[in-house]
Amino acid sequence: MLQRVSEQLNYWLNDPYFDDATKQELLAVRNNEKEIEDRFYKDLAFGTGGLRGVIGAGTNRMNIYTVRKATQGLANYINKNGDPKRGVAISYDCRKMSPEFAKETALCLAANGIKAYLSDTLRPVPEESFALRSFHCQAGVEITASHNPPEYNGYKVYWEDGAQVTPPHDTGIIADVNAVNSYDDVKTMSEADALKAGLLVYFGAEIDDAYMEALKKQIIHPDVIREMADDIRIVYTPFHGTGLVPVTRVLQELGFKHVYVVPEQRDPDPAFTTLKYPNPEDPEAFTLALKLAKEKDADIVLATDPDADRLGIYAKDTKTGEYIGFTGNMSGMLIGEYILKERTATHTMPENPAFVTTIVTTNLARKVAEKYGLHYVEVLTGFKYIGEQIRLFEENHSYNYVFGLEESYGCLPGTHARDKDAPAAVMMLCEAAAFYKKQGLTLWDQMQKIYEEYGFYKEGQFSLTMKGMEGAKEIEVLMTKIRTNPPKAFGAWTVRTFRDYKTGRTLDLTDGTEGTTGLPESNVLYFDLTDDAWCCVRPSGTEPKIKFYMGVRGRSLEDAASLLQQLTEAVKAEAQ
Repeated sequence: MLQRVSEQLNYWLNDPYFDDATKQELLAVRNNEKEIEDRFYKDLAFGTGGLRGVIGAGTNRMNIYTVRKATQGLANYINKNGDPKRGVAISYDCRKMSPEFAKETALCLAANGIKAYLSDTLRPVPEESFALRSFHCQAGVEITASHNPPEYNGYKVYWEDGAQVTPPHDTGIIADVNAVNSYDDVKTMSEADALKAGLLVYFGAEIDDAYMEALKKQIIHPDVIREMADDIRIVYTPFHGTGLVPVTRVLQELGFKHVYVVPEQRDPDPAFTTLKYPNPEDPEAFTLALKLAKEKDADIVLATDPDADRLGIYAKDTKTGEYIGFTGNMSGMLIGEYILKERTATHTMPENPAFVTTIVTTNLARKVAEKYGLHYVEVLTGFKYIGEQIRLFEENHSYNYVFGLEESYGCLPGTHARDKDAPAAVMMLCEAAAFYKKQGLTLWDQMQKIYEEYGFYKEGQFSLTMKGMEGAKEIEVLMTKIRTNPPKAFGAWTVRTFRDYKTGRTLDLTDGTEGTTGLPESNVLYFDLTDDAWCCVRPSGTEPKIKFYMGVRGRSLEDAASLLQQLTEAVKAEAQ
């Protein structure tokens, strides 16, 4: 390992392929043995969703060289397994180096004879998916690190259906990326030559306009919005990211009159100066938004993450005057239940409707889907598997997708995109707010009504961070320990069924029967527990963490909170 680190460092310092700024950065840290080891002990892993890592010089960092190398592998895969004439759509977010990485991606593709449709400014993930589908591209790339800290950037790969790549394309692309062993094999060309050859095309307002129209087609009660638009007060923050333009535009075009954007977080800022962590899951990130909400007496407070695929919300509790934070499960189910209820009431539900979630999403989803008679599908963690189901429904002429959500603050109403769509979620949530306010209800009131009808479901999670080479080994050891000796109980909850998605095996502990998961192979362990509770463990695909999820069903909000705390402590005990 040390030999590899030394060889790679010398190569990057001495080869003329690497620019002077890169070499100066490495010279500044070359005496920091641990830092140099972390930068060069491996190549930045190209996983099933693409690249994500810390920006900087080195093989284990996000930089123009690792981006070019990954793109060369993608180009090789498209030239062998796709139609290069269809091209690739490329967008990017507000992060440091995002425009540069996007252009390097486009120029590498162009040098390989693949037409690149490059966004002329920053745009969110769902619009990238929409653009790819609009241009009928073979693939797409979004340069983003989602909600990661400022030092990160990433590279998400999409396939022709507009969803992030799934088997067999994900593993095929990974193989071709890994096969690019030398930077000498990486092609690129100048922007002027790419434009002249017609291999680089910029896109902009025409896609924005079409995306807006696609969003507005999801609205169920435009008349209610018009009636109540002057009574709804909305505070919104884009967290310095890509959401500002699409979110404020769609709300304005629908007629909402009182939308207040947090001024300190309005403009793109790759340093996310006002935030410790640009993640709508973090309550601290809402500090400025909640301050403005109190000043404006807002009904709802909304935040989208930097690439605008995730939505976080707070809603007012009229009894206390305080704002209540919603988890991704809560906001997703509030939107989903509204869509199912009102599409049923207005007779606009399609035939053979389907509702799709992931295995770590709330069990409340199944209950709601059952009530309204929707086909219910659970898939592996990752919205790409929800997008894949839409494609399969269309290919098989089996079901019509209506709604999908995952616990990590992401959902998708409709099929205009194939990734989670925060502007669409904002739009539907604001429609729901208008609909319920007409009935004298806040969103928090309606959330409690849902709980009272279906049960008080509550979910939580925790992560153990294990960085670097040693951390990766520790994660592997812990997963092996749980896999080979799965617990039969977690505190007061007995395990009913154990599912190992890596082996595809399920074990019913009540009668000893074995079965299969029916889902693709993934390093995930799931425990179905008594009393409609559950827990799940998996390594993160984007961060050096092992993640634990759990959910319970209680008799009240207080009971559910107490049960979740007990289950969380029991899971933590098993993670030791």
